[in-house]
Formats: sequence, C-alpha cells, structure tokens
Amino acid sequence: MRAMRSRLDEVLAAGLIVAAAPALFVFRDSPTFPWLGYVALPGGLALAFARNRVLARDLFLVAAPLFLISLISVEANLEWGNIAVMGTVLTISVVFPYVMSRFVFRDHAVRFPGRPGEPWTRGEWAWLAAVLVLGYGILPVYFITSGSYLNWPAVESPSEIARLFVGVGFVGIWDELFFICVVFALLRRHFPFWVANALQAVVFVSFLWELGYRSWGPALTLPFALIQGWIFEKSRSVYYIITVHLLFDVVVFLVLVYAHHPQWLPIFFVTPPGGTS
Repeated sequence: MRAMRSRLDEVLAAGLIVAAAPALFVFRDSPTFPWLGYVALPGGLALAFARNRVLARDLFLVAAPLFLISLISVEANLEWGNIAVMGTVLTISVVFPYVMSRFVFRDHAVRFPGRPGEPWTRGEWAWLAAVLVLGYGILPVYFITSGSYLNWPAVESPSEIARLFVGVGFVGIWDELFFICVVFALLRRHFPFWVANALQAVVFVSFLWELGYRSWGPALTLPFALIQGWIFEKSRSVYYIITVHLLFDVVVFLVLVYAHHPQWLPIFFVTPPGGTS
C-alpha cells in the first residue's frame, strides 16, 4: 500500500509539472491560470523530491525550460527581434537539460538517438508518404475552415516568406528535440509508455496552441503528439520523427502562404474566405 501511494504521488508530481503547460501557454491571457502554472511547477518538484529524488531531478529538467519559455511569447511573429529572442530561448530550453543530464548529473538521460547504419524500414518509408497525403488532405481544411491561418502573419516580401519557411521548420525540429527527446524521454525513465506519452502530449499541445494551432487544432495536434511519441518509442530515431514532422511542416508552410494569397499557390482544394490579395 505504501509503495502504491508513493507511486501515485510520483505520477501526481509529474502531472503538476505537465499541468503547468496549459496554464502557462493555453491560458496565458487569463489573470489567474498563469499563476496556477507558476505554483504547479515548484509544487510538483517539491512532491517529487519528497518521494523520489531522481524523479525530482528529471522533472526539474522539464520544469526549468517550461518556466523559461513562459517568460516570452511564442505566438507566430516574424519580426527579427522576436525571431532572435524566441530562437535563443528555445535553443537554451534544449541545451540546458542536455548539458545538465550529461555533465552535471552524468546519467546522459537526455539523448538525441539515431540508428547509424540501420536503414529505415519499408513501413517507415510508407508512413512518410502517408504523412504527405494526410497533410495535404487535412491541413488546408483545418487552417482555412477554422480561421487559424490568421494566427500567422500574411507574408508579402521574399524575406518574410523565407523567415516563415525557416521559422516553421525550426520550431518543428525543436518540437521533437524538446517534447520527445527531453520531456518524453525523461518521463519514460519513471513511468510506463502510455503515461509518459500522454503527459508529453499535454505539453506538446499546449505549446502549439499558443503558437497558433487553436480552434479545433488540438484534435489534430494531440493525436500527432501521441503518434510521434509512439514512433520514437519504436524507432529510437530522432532523425526519423524530425523527418515526419518536417514533411508536415512543408505542407503547413504551403497552406499558410496559400490561405493568405490563394492566387500565388492554387494547389489546394479549400478556398479561403478572404485571403489577402
């Protein structure tokens, strides 16, 4: 009974850390919820420390980046100053847990594994093709019918188009490095796959909500986050899940340009209600 209670406390501790993500990102504009997030982070760490110090250490490597990211806005913004700030903060949010895990804690729990010399399977190649088909069929419907494309600026100049392309790709790569290789991997050390994957998906979806995947976006981003965690568990290759994500992001980029300027890129079957001309 005592062991079961300790285990439940560990899950609760991780749950508090994870629950801070929607409080900090989904409800950022609320006068109350962000403060609940800032309470949940130390609360979860304190509970973990009382039960399992290794868990507390790993949760700290999740909580610290969440706190840092919460200090900036991650809404889509292509201004150079915002790109510099956001890029720096997101990079630190991956580098910090990696450095702490490898050189301070010396357990190397944060890794970015591949499969050197082991080719991708036919099933993995087939999924990459399916990703493009699914992205082409689903993403225009989501962005245009929900109006979520308006959460991204209407790019006009070649510089803005290039910044949108690079920004979408950078965030996509970062998503996998942080949510999967940091959050999921650290939680997986302590919990069964389905628990760790569900928890990382909550953080994943919360971040993407603030980024701009709103309205019924979570109906897409939640399954995507869960599938990415499952693929990583099976493939043990960060390069593969990044490739999957970037293929989706290529379609995301094209849809965003099309939604604002349908005459530039008439390759989708959903007509924007009032794209910028």
